[in-house]
Amino acid sequence: MSFRAPITAAAMALIAALTSAPALADPPAVDPGMTRTGTISIESVGPRHERFAIASAAMRRVITVDVLRGSGSGPRPVLYLLDGVDGEAVSGWLTKGRAAEFFADKPVDVVLTSGGTGSMYSDWMRRDATLGLNRWETFLTAELPPIIESYLKTDGRRAIAGVSMGAQAAMMLAQRYPGRYRAVAGMSGCYSTADDLGRAVTTITVASRGGNVENLWGPPGSPEWSAHDSLLGAAQLRGTTIYLSAATGLPTDADLVGVSRASDLVEALKTAGGGLALEAGARSCTERFAARLAELNIPANVDYAPTGMHTWPDFEAQLPRVWRVLAPALGLPDPN
Repeated sequence: MSFRAPITAAAMALIAALTSAPALADPPAVDPGMTRTGTISIESVGPRHERFAIASAAMRRVITVDVLRGSGSGPRPVLYLLDGVDGEAVSGWLTKGRAAEFFADKPVDVVLTSGGTGSMYSDWMRRDATLGLNRWETFLTAELPPIIESYLKTDGRRAIAGVSMGAQAAMMLAQRYPGRYRAVAGMSGCYSTADDLGRAVTTITVASRGGNVENLWGPPGSPEWSAHDSLLGAAQLRGTTIYLSAATGLPTDADLVGVSRASDLVEALKTAGGGLALEAGARSCTERFAARLAELNIPANVDYAPTGMHTWPDFEAQLPRVWRVLAPALGLPDPN
């Protein structure tokens, strides 16, 4: 079945906001001699917080991975938490989203990767001149779990969640690997890749960080674009606990206070405008995906906030709602 949708005003706003973002200056360096995957070092960052340097044979470079150990004695389930499009040196969930504080008293180990700028957290067909060699799907599903889960002595239960580009990737991985994750959460994301809207959002997401989208899955319309489309693959999510959320783009009181306190008010207003546009587009995308799940009679927990922008304070505010859905799916006490 084909899903073709018009590119709505909200989606066009999302695209416009993405195009205003900076690109990478240089691609990540590649080490041709890195042919084995393994842990290079483990640094203690703080109580129950460790930072791993992991050699990835798939990407021929070292990937930084932060691990937040859960409360109580193990074994515990694990939550893989994906960052957005910027893919900075340390996950935005730690530097801006206060994930360490939120999960400090939760009986779950949280794994956060860094450096996936503009990658869609996917395996690219070709190395990109700007975004480099990206084999994130292989890293997240084949290389990283055996290392981390063995080290943490987890109980074998997994969930995956993400925000924005990471939301799309979390859903993509869950539908491409049925049964691997007990639960998946997408916050403020878009979930199609094969229709007009999905191709547009994916193309601009990659291009916003200087990448050539044809290096991702080939020319738009190629088979891999359909293979990564979560609307087309939605049936594979049956039996997985699903959480979706998006706001309207309207600023909350906290958003307005944050803008008013910014040292550069003009720049803060520009950022707020981009956050409004991105969230309005994500709302449109989320509504389409939720409708597809309903059409298939696949249960989903969908949370539409009346206010909120595409900003970290608003993403942070979603964590308690996400956890209320993920915890029972992981066999943990219901936090409601």
